[in-house]
Amino acid sequence: MAGTPGLLSDGTHMTGMLLAPPLRRTALDRIELVALGEDRALAVVVTETGWVTARAITPLPRPSLEELREVGRTLTRRYRGKTFQTILDDIERPNDPLDPLWTRYRSLLDQIGGLLRDRNLYISGAINVLDHPDFSDVGTMRGLLKAFEDKARLVDLLTHLAEQRGVQVMIGGENPVEEMRECSLITSTYTYRGQVLGVLGVVGPRRMPYGDVISIVDETARLVSRSLSRVQRELYLPG
Repeated sequence: MAGTPGLLSDGTHMTGMLLAPPLRRTALDRIELVALGEDRALAVVVTETGWVTARAITPLPRPSLEELREVGRTLTRRYRGKTFQTILDDIERPNDPLDPLWTRYRSLLDQIGGLLRDRNLYISGAINVLDHPDFSDVGTMRGLLKAFEDKARLVDLLTHLAEQRGVQVMIGGENPVEEMRECSLITSTYTYRGQVLGVLGVVGPRRMPYGDVISIVDETARLVSRSLSRVQRELYLPG
């Protein structure tokens, strides 16, 4: 699913986006911690359904390479098969506050909790804005690229759009994100077992072949929904 924005970008020559499902009711398969340098590590979380999420973290105090690996193994043994919400509840209110895992690695666990709590936004093809004459103004282009970098605001916007099922078209000043008011945003929700999980879409110039782009976005959302419907386990259900 994380590759979907690339397909949207290739199909429209615009910028593709996908807001991943909320994962709180998804079950964990494993957590891996990999050293990136003296003071940074990569936390990799894999769900039972194969969804992979990763984030760079800064564990303090600085654990050794083997300590990092052991913390990942300990978390995997303790929480494999449990939902993210259960893990978050335990991190926030541990049954044994004197557990060495909490007393020594509290900062690391808090950062992993942030990874489990957040929704991921995948963006592909941001560079395509350079190919559209509507974005020839340097200020407009810089503002748009800045908006792509500010993922928190985009997550808020797309989360709001996901509240309404189906295709939505937002043109110019209709967009609450100021840096995107020279653009058009076309989105569509994708579903699992009748529930909306998230939203995907494209950002492009206000002058675009709307009919063609809407068809591509809508069909891609249908394909993602059909793909999810083939998953046999319960997953991703918001709550």
